[in-house]
Amino acid sequence: MTDVQTPATHPAPGVLSRIFRTEQDGAPGDGHEQVVLCHDRSSGLKAIIAIHSTALGPALGGTRFFPYASEEAALEDALNLSRGMSYKNALAGLDLGGGKAVIIGDPNKDKNEAMLRAYGRFVESLRGRYITACDVGTYVQDMDVIARETEFVTGRSPEHGGAGDSSILTAFGVFQGMRATAQARWGQPTLRGKRVGVAGVGKVGHYLVGHLVADGATVVVTDPFEAAVNRVRAAHPEVEVVADTAALLQAKLDVYAPCALGGALTDDVVAALGGFGTSIVCGAANNQLSHPGVEKDLADRGILYAPDYLVNSGGVIQVADEIDGFNFERAKNKATKIFDTPLEIFTRATADGVPPAVAADRLAEKRMREISALRTVLLPGARRG
Repeated sequence: MTDVQTPATHPAPGVLSRIFRTEQDGAPGDGHEQVVLCHDRSSGLKAIIAIHSTALGPALGGTRFFPYASEEAALEDALNLSRGMSYKNALAGLDLGGGKAVIIGDPNKDKNEAMLRAYGRFVESLRGRYITACDVGTYVQDMDVIARETEFVTGRSPEHGGAGDSSILTAFGVFQGMRATAQARWGQPTLRGKRVGVAGVGKVGHYLVGHLVADGATVVVTDPFEAAVNRVRAAHPEVEVVADTAALLQAKLDVYAPCALGGALTDDVVAALGGFGTSIVCGAANNQLSHPGVEKDLADRGILYAPDYLVNSGGVIQVADEIDGFNFERAKNKATKIFDTPLEIFTRATADGVPPAVAADRLAEKRMREISALRTVLLPGARRG
């Protein structure tokens, strides 16, 4: 990769930006177009913005604030998450590419106004190639602060003309995906009478629990944060709580829903799910597969996997609607269609003899390739270049 120095649009003292460009002679979706390392000494900001693809339009993806063990770990997460956003946005039918940002630090200790505003200046320096939103460790109020330095931010509060908490439609979309997966596995689009385990009941997970309980499922949850568990218990006292993920895997689940951080589906986890007879994996977490090949192991064990970026796109649908003036009902109607896409993917997977994750990748890549090719059509009055 080539190291290219570039100034911010309106640089602040102490702000440095390094932009790394990857080769762009591969198919849309291969490699990354741009990676930006952001450092502001005065506020303590250390962040990475990864733009995977702009084949469909500006790269949209949230900002994750997390205490990574190393800068290498943060970079790996940004690269993986941004790639997932390209595929998620493509399958959601959005005219948006994929990007993601990570801020290195503990959001409960390190987050401050100056840091968020410095980060906003880096987003602004990309001149609309990247549009940010909320993710793990960032909230609607943070987007309002970031928006004081850049227009390229979504997920703002309703009082500032934004869409508000995108977790609402993320959970709604995951529930629609789970209903579709139930339809494919059991012939009925409902979780009634099924035992569903939710690993992580934070931003999205607790909303998902509400949908499942209302649908008549028996719900078992776990979360390392006591406050998150207590919130679920207060709203749904009938929900069963177990100590950790290991205990959840042994709870004889029909459906396992990973709703925390990525890499949840390891070889050991898949073996445990298969051993206890779990039929479906469908959850909100991004990048659930710990390595390539896990999707085949799931299929070989008879577990129907709904690819995460296929079902957790409700949030990005919500914040994308904000770009042209937010309308909740319009966004919800679009998120409702998440039910249809898994059924198409499962049909394609069966016809092609591949796992659903492979079929989903192929469909997303096809859309990116076809829409990107339209750029070769010269419009009247347009200039080449």
